[in-house]
Amino acid sequence: MIRASIVGASGYAGGELLRILLDHPQVQVAQATSRAHLGEYVYQVHPNLRKRTQLKFSDPAALEPVEALFLALPHGQAQHNIEAYAALAGKIVDLSADFRLRDPEAYRQWYGQPHAAPNWLSKFVYGLPELHRRELAAADYVSGVGCNATAANLALLPLVQADLIAVGSPVIVEIKVGSAESGADGNPGSHHPERANVIRTFSAFGHRHTAEVIQELGLRDVTLTMTSVDLVRGVLATAHAIVKPGVALKDLWQAYRPLAAENPFLRVVREQRGIYRVPEPKILAGSNYADLGFDLDESSGHVVSMCAIDNLMKGAAGTAVQCLNLMLGLDEMTGLGFAGLHPI
Repeated sequence: MIRASIVGASGYAGGELLRILLDHPQVQVAQATSRAHLGEYVYQVHPNLRKRTQLKFSDPAALEPVEALFLALPHGQAQHNIEAYAALAGKIVDLSADFRLRDPEAYRQWYGQPHAAPNWLSKFVYGLPELHRRELAAADYVSGVGCNATAANLALLPLVQADLIAVGSPVIVEIKVGSAESGADGNPGSHHPERANVIRTFSAFGHRHTAEVIQELGLRDVTLTMTSVDLVRGVLATAHAIVKPGVALKDLWQAYRPLAAENPFLRVVREQRGIYRVPEPKILAGSNYADLGFDLDESSGHVVSMCAIDNLMKGAAGTAVQCLNLMLGLDEMTGLGFAGLHPI
């Protein structure tokens, strides 16, 4: 058994980590920290864990050495204490944005301030297994992934890997997100009377997760547009681009099918009939799967590629555990087999 602790376990991502790891056959949760809920049972904050554990939140200042450490802290905090965390654990997965970007200047540009530990950026592997499975298997330090960036990267990955996007084509990704993306503490915009029943574009362009798409896929002319919709969990990315002359629908199938076959959590959804003919976040709640779909206007070359995920799972905690599995030499699906619920 691998002993693992979670720093910042009272948030939504921390709760999902606990839910997954309590059923993980190779991991024992040693500590779950929270200053705000110090001494409380974790199920008092995460009520779905009642009768699953008697673990109490501990003081982050009293962390004990473990084999693996998950950092589920607000953005900007982990970088200030990374040396201390590394002294406590041989394997670290940081779910925040602190170590996602390899270039310190890119971090300053997108996050508006210098990085506090720039020498550590190169030590972290970007934690998306579909892009970095081999590097993750040899990694000691892994960054989390932005949930919106994950949906965008996976939507575009088949097109990029197969080199189907026309040279000079702008890439526009419309991303619809649920309220859980705002985190457990929330903000005025996530207050229920203001957030319910909305379709609200809150970032037309310039969203920070764009940096992860630029870095990981090598795209330059890419725009992410963020829109809140009336969901709690879920992200749906709809990417638009122009394909190279002569690309047909069969070429898209040849790009998507092998990618899904090589990656256990990727599924192609493009049905001819039924309700769920295209990717939809609703049926992915609690699941680490990412559903991909596509369509093409062969006359104009306009391609639409879609990706649906649960932002707290494939966009955060699920992928973090998938990365730890790879880091430990385990089957990457260990503890992550939940298929989602239908109906919900």
